[in-house]
Amino acid sequence: MKMKIVDRKNFSTKRDVESGTDEQRKAVLEILSRVKQEGDQAVLAFTEKFDRVHLASMQVTIDEVEQAQKEVSQEVRQALQEAAENIRTFHEKQKRQSWMQTSDTGTILGQLIRPLKRVGIYVPGGRAAYPSSVLMNAIPAQVAGVKEIVMVTPPDQQGKIDPGVLTAAAIAGVTEIYKVGGAQAIAALTYGTESIRAVDKIVGPGNIYVALAKREVFGFVDIDMVAGPSEIVVLADEQADPCYVAADLLSQAEHDPMASAVLVTPSPELAEQVQNEMTSQLAKLPRKEIAEASIRDYGAICVVADLEEGIQVVNELAPEHLEMLIAQPFDYLGRIENAGAIFLGEYSSEPVGDYFAGPNHVLPTNGTARFSSPLNLDDFIKKSSLISYSRTDLLRNGEKMMALAKSEGLTAHAKAIEVRLQKERGLSR
Repeated sequence: MKMKIVDRKNFSTKRDVESGTDEQRKAVLEILSRVKQEGDQAVLAFTEKFDRVHLASMQVTIDEVEQAQKEVSQEVRQALQEAAENIRTFHEKQKRQSWMQTSDTGTILGQLIRPLKRVGIYVPGGRAAYPSSVLMNAIPAQVAGVKEIVMVTPPDQQGKIDPGVLTAAAIAGVTEIYKVGGAQAIAALTYGTESIRAVDKIVGPGNIYVALAKREVFGFVDIDMVAGPSEIVVLADEQADPCYVAADLLSQAEHDPMASAVLVTPSPELAEQVQNEMTSQLAKLPRKEIAEASIRDYGAICVVADLEEGIQVVNELAPEHLEMLIAQPFDYLGRIENAGAIFLGEYSSEPVGDYFAGPNHVLPTNGTARFSSPLNLDDFIKKSSLISYSRTDLLRNGEKMMALAKSEGLTAHAKAIEVRLQKERGLSR
């Protein structure tokens, strides 16, 4: 099959991504309710139903983690350790400090920053294992100072977790691991069960049932985002290598049948070259069927008048991943307004960010890069405002506060200031 080529006029920047059917939402609500009421019994029953495995215990033991590390090749262990160091170094730069400021009148204002106490990370299973997701979710939490990092991930039909995932968990400082996935895992992390204590926040991507469950429990716990299928947009000019462009588009298309891969280019010649290269590379992919469905339903090559129009398209798409395969990418960087992660130049293929460079690969999808950010240290901290108001400032500004309170009809607010002013001024109440 060939990737479709369209002009700007016939290219839509609105992506219609399934947000869950009524049947799926109903199923998720039932799972959440049962786990809340029945605890472990419901979690184990749903695990047996959906993952086709009967578990005596959900918790992964230390022995299982140690055995998993022996099963992973030295090459993969070394790569995971180096990737972890890169991720840790990058996120260390995001650290914030508590602060206080004292005025010459004695008032002290400030902000107190504390890490969350207990965080749950969801690691997908199913079509593939994702050790990189463990690193990207757990390491920022660890750097932020979170003491309890709880990982949930679905087991296989033998009741086991992928050795690479367990190895990554050990490297990233995960403190507890449970063999549970799907909406039942989100429910357990939210409400707590006999085996799994409730957390303060849940992060990490999952399937539609996980996404719907996270949306439902927001408010009982915090969540990072409701992540959709993966996306890549490549902005390329006539100098781009069509082989590189095609390979990078397919790197996302192979994720999921609903993944989106889009090329935006002012070069009709490049468009045709990439179209042909995609067909050639696609035929050799082990995950060909998945990538074909993605390209057919959500892929396109958009030919624009020039790079300026191309940048307009990019900003409207607000993609999860943006590659800039153009002659002078830094000259145009300032014009990019919306993107989860930006990859500049031909050596910055999207998998560089997915696995190794250091920035987080948990990114906003489905256009939400217009208003949200990659997973970062701020997701794992909370801030408290500090106010120590001085007598001098209260006497100086109290009447203003009372005026504002009375303008809103909140007379008790005004009274709380008034009684203090009367006392400090030696007036009877």
